[in-house]
Amino acid sequence: MRRMLIGPGLGIVLILTMAAPAAGISYGQVDVPGGSDGVDVDNVGALIQELPTGKFQICTGTLISPTVFLTASHCIDDDGMTLWVSFDAHITEPITDANTETLFRGTAHTHPLFGCCGENNPYDVAVIVLDGQGAVGITPAPLATANQLGRMTRVQRRTARFLAAGYGLARDTQQKGEKALYFDGDRRFASQTFRSLTSAFVTTSMNQATGDGGGCYGDSGGPHFLGSRVVAITYTGDRWCKATDKSVRVDTLWARDFLGGFVSLP
Repeated sequence: MRRMLIGPGLGIVLILTMAAPAAGISYGQVDVPGGSDGVDVDNVGALIQELPTGKFQICTGTLISPTVFLTASHCIDDDGMTLWVSFDAHITEPITDANTETLFRGTAHTHPLFGCCGENNPYDVAVIVLDGQGAVGITPAPLATANQLGRMTRVQRRTARFLAAGYGLARDTQQKGEKALYFDGDRRFASQTFRSLTSAFVTTSMNQATGDGGGCYGDSGGPHFLGSRVVAITYTGDRWCKATDKSVRVDTLWARDFLGGFVSLP
């Protein structure tokens, strides 16, 4: 679910179709930098695009090497375009050098097969290669090992706790419709349980009644951690961000082939 903006003071335009690629975090917790809250997601960043009215957050992603930021291809308008990344725990829009501590420029690279082959596998993985030395001082997140999710037993998957993180629209209550969704620029995270696995996707629960949370509009490209490793990135979900997350696996052969062109794989 990508979050689209139309300028300061004019509000947020949401793409709210059920099958739309998904973009803060529903039923989540505001992140405290440094891991003092027991969760360290300092390597989760906001993906930022420059629009006519300034720079705004459009998606989420994860630093996987000092110079490589993992996100979703559907967040990117054109391969090779310039985008920015911030790892501030809170962002203020429009984003400027004056109101952000970390703002890194980079070049977008989408998967060459993105959008080619139908809904069973959208090849929706991309990276932003950061300029210069990249995000110095931020510890990158390790990627999943080859077929990490596929090698788990059913019992292991059923009892696993995933962690989603992002900067998108947030939801705190089960109130219906768009009125429950809001944006405040905070990075959030939420714990999730497993629902299903296919060759390209992992689906996780974000049902508040079972203690789960998950992605919403603006969290596209954001990580789904299993332990410390990124095993998938946010792709889509239900319309009002209340029930399920559907995320693109990054432990697959096709994803690893692409990512291996930018980082060393585990």
